This record gives sequence, C-alpha cells and structure tokens, in this order.
Amino acid sequence: MLNRFSGSVFQAKEKVNDLCLYTMSSSNTNHNMSDNPIAFSQNVTVKSITRTRSNSRPFSWVKMTPTLITAFLTAIISPMLPISEAQAVMRATCQLSAEEVAKKSDLREAAIAGDQTAQAEYDALLQEQAQRLNTCRSQNWPKNQAIWVRLYPCDARPGKLDALLDRIVSKGYNQVYVETFYDGQVLLPMADNPTAWPSAVRTPGLENRDLLAEVIKKGRQRGLKVYAWHFTMNFGHTYAQTPEREAALAMNGRGQNTMNVRQELGLHADAESQEGHVFIDPYSPQARKDYNLMISEVLKRRPDGMLFDYVRYMRGVGPASVVSDVEQLWIYSPASRETLYQRALNQKGREMIRRFVANGRITAQDIAEINRQHPTEGEPLWQGRSVIATKTVATPEQLQPQLQWELWYLSVAHAVQGILDFLALAIEPIEAQGIPAGAVFFPGGNRPVGERGYDSRLQPWDRFPASMEFHPMAYANCGKTHCIVEEIQRVVSMASPQTRIIPALAGDWGKSIKGRPSLEAQMDDIYRRLGNRIDSVSHFAYAWQEPESDRDRKLCRVE
Repeated sequence: MLNRFSGSVFQAKEKVNDLCLYTMSSSNTNHNMSDNPIAFSQNVTVKSITRTRSNSRPFSWVKMTPTLITAFLTAIISPMLPISEAQAVMRATCQLSAEEVAKKSDLREAAIAGDQTAQAEYDALLQEQAQRLNTCRSQNWPKNQAIWVRLYPCDARPGKLDALLDRIVSKGYNQVYVETFYDGQVLLPMADNPTAWPSAVRTPGLENRDLLAEVIKKGRQRGLKVYAWHFTMNFGHTYAQTPEREAALAMNGRGQNTMNVRQELGLHADAESQEGHVFIDPYSPQARKDYNLMISEVLKRRPDGMLFDYVRYMRGVGPASVVSDVEQLWIYSPASRETLYQRALNQKGREMIRRFVANGRITAQDIAEINRQHPTEGEPLWQGRSVIATKTVATPEQLQPQLQWELWYLSVAHAVQGILDFLALAIEPIEAQGIPAGAVFFPGGNRPVGERGYDSRLQPWDRFPASMEFHPMAYANCGKTHCIVEEIQRVVSMASPQTRIIPALAGDWGKSIKGRPSLEAQMDDIYRRLGNRIDSVSHFAYAWQEPESDRDRKLCRVE
C-alpha cells in the first residue's frame, strides 16, 4: 500500500503547501513551491517496507471530493455565519456544587478511617453521580470532556487516587487521559514490568502497586472513561543508557542523536531539561520490538482508549526548527539508512541515493561516474520515480538539478514513511481488540516552509489512519480564541469526515493563563463555529487547573 501526504490545500487567508509524498515526473522542472502551489502535487511516493494499516488517500488538487470542498468552505465561511438562538444558549457545565463536593469528601475521609456506613454511602454516591454525569454529558455539548493527568507515587497513599478522581468528576469531566509512558518511564508495577523502561513508581514497598490498573477501575466506578496516554517516538533518556540500544536512536547526518541537539520541548514537557526527550529511529527493529512489548503490557489493563503523542521527530530551536538539507533529517541510523537504500530499483538508483545521503548532494561528476559504473542500465530508478522516455540525451550537468531535487524529496518521504509505519504497527493490536486509538499532534506539524524546507517535526497527521481519533493540540496563543479555532478548522478541512476530532485545549476555567483565554471562552468559540462537527474536547492539564494539588501529589513523602 502506498502512503502519502495530502496535496496542496488553500486555507482561508493563506496559501499552504502541505507536506506530501508524491510520484514525481522527471520532466518536471518547476521547483518553486511557494510560487506554484500545484507544482508540488506532482508525486514522490515511497512504499512502506513493512506491513502497515495506514488508510492513505491519494489527493488530487483538480479532483477535490464534494466532502472536502464542503469542509473547506465551512472552514472559511463558518466564522462569518450568524449565531443561532440554540447556539447562544448557555451550556450546562455538569459540575457539582460546592455542597456536593464537600459531602463526597467527608464521606470519603470517613470511609478511609474505617467507617463502614460511610463507605456504603460513599459507594452509593459515586454510582449516583456517575449516572448523573453520564446523563448530563449526553444532553449537553461537549458530549465528552476529558482532562490530561499524570500520576505520582504519592497517589498510592490511601484515598489519594480516589480524591483525585473525585475532583475530576466534580469538574464535569467524563474522560481522563492518564500519562502512561513518558520521559523514559512506564506506569507499570516494578514487580510486573518486562519492558525496556523503569517503572514510574519506584518507591520501596510499592513494587506490586499497579496504579494504571487501579485508576482504570476506580475511574469506571465514577463513570469516567480512562485512556492511557503514551509518548511514541520519544523513548526518553533511560532508553539510551544501554549500549545495545544505541543503534535504535535517531541520528542525523552530522552524527548527532537528539540528546546532543537543543530542542523545543513544548507544553507537555516539564522543561527541566531536554535529557528526557530522546527520539528513536522508527525503522529500528529493536525500537519497534520494545515499543510493541510495552503496548501489549498496557493492553492487559484494558484501558478505554490509548493515545499516541510525539508521533514525530524532534523540533529544533530557531533556524533548526526547519529542515531543508538531507543532513538535517533523522535518517542516518543504520536501519533507516539501509531501508532508504532498499528503495532503489536498480544499481544506479542505489548508488545515487548512497552518494546523496553521504555527501548531502549529487554532482554532475557523480552522475557521470555512476553511468560509467553501470553502462547497461538506463535511468537511475527508485520507488516513486517515473521516467518519461525522450529522444534527447541529457548531459550530467543538465540532469543534476532535477536529480538533486528528486533525491531530496525522496529523503523527506522516507523520513515521513518511518513515522507512518511505526504508528501503524503500534495501533494494530489495539484496534484488533476494539479499543479506540488516538493520535495527538500539532495542526501545523505537517507544513512546508519556504521553497524546499519543512517543519522539522515532519508530522504527517493528515495521513494518519482515518480510523483513529484525532487529538489536535490547539495551543495557538494570540491572546484571543480565533487563532485556536483556526487551528482546529484546518484539521477539520483536511481530515476524513469519518474521523473523530477531539481538540486538546490548554488553559484553566474562569481565567486566562499564560496568555490564553479561559477554557469557557475557547469552548464557546468552538461550539459556535464547529459545534456541528466537534462534540468532544480535552483540557491540558490537571496540573494547570490544580497546581497546589498537583504539587502536593508530586512532592509528598510516601510512608
């Protein structure tokens, strides 16, 4: 199956050439993507070397489907439409009153102290509130409201996990996304952790505590769906500490892995250091084996869904946030480089790819030497390259610009295909069990920059399987809500109509935080403009809303 990015798409007020994998005709000589947005839809296609489940859809600029046209026009026109009376009605928050919160807290504390009567009343109250929450959410927008949370060893103390989940339910949330694999550690018990990563809970005496299983069980008691949230290509610094796994790390053409390069960490990171963010080569058999084992262990706990974050390469800082040279691509690890060589369809193609990757360019002299080495072969060939027969014999000097351009886009396509293959392999056992799988991504992570550059993350979210939930991180910060909604509109216009889109919003209730409008303001604008397409949202993060609670849980002393 061929996996491709989508082609060029015009958005409201801007012209966007979105990262794509296409088949390129060697007769094409227009390389200026900015001046000619249609030119880049001339095709570089590479095949998946491994079996994948990607639901790739070829895109034609000329043959846009009615559905895509509708989505495109909606994205442009919907902000200008009048707000209907129904839309203007204040939505219920599904939050509990202060009296209800206090009553539940008192019963919980009494139950922890051993009061059996209080325990029975507490359990009955949880069931009653779970039913009320389910009814409220089903009758109000959004139908699903989730919050992102990290657990700590302190949550293993008596009643602390209950208190956390009670507070989440009291805020009107019916879903919780629990960080399960992050910063080189996994939320599995020490006594039952066969993975390549240490357990997140390493406190003596808690070797058998399975916080992931506990939060799933306790969440369901309260009417919460519990998703396990995982980093994907970001394996963490602990993974890099074993010599046998060093070859699995992503490497660029300067011999650097991501531990040696300054990177932008983003909102999901603690920003303590970049050491916890170490990216792997998605083509590495070792990395794939280790990751799939971890996923299988999490699946044993039967979460209600599984989310995949960092489905991308690292993002550099400043000029390094854009890649425009093959040596900047993370394709120089042994597995990735060998897979790229295998994309050649003849010896000329293989040698040309090898020289381009090794030297960062192909010269007229290289072309002449390769022609002499393989006189019986015609044009150099690789996956996706089509050659138009011509009677004119071009010289190496004439061929060099075109071949240089094609080899660059082949290299980008190869880097992107690794991401798609890795994700497809990760979600296969999850979807086989009927558990929802979701991708967490930046709406702008698949944009080109300038004439031949790309966002260094190379995040091909528009080619993720349509069967997945899409969780775009709408974190734009312009002081108002319109830029946040525009990011979501971009995803709506490019995603399959069948794909569930669940925006992740950053902020807090009732107040602006870090320059972002309140969650109410963000949600109101989404509801007005996209309420007919979006019925679920998530909020990043519990730590932002409850900083004191999060700090206490993080820094407490476990007895």
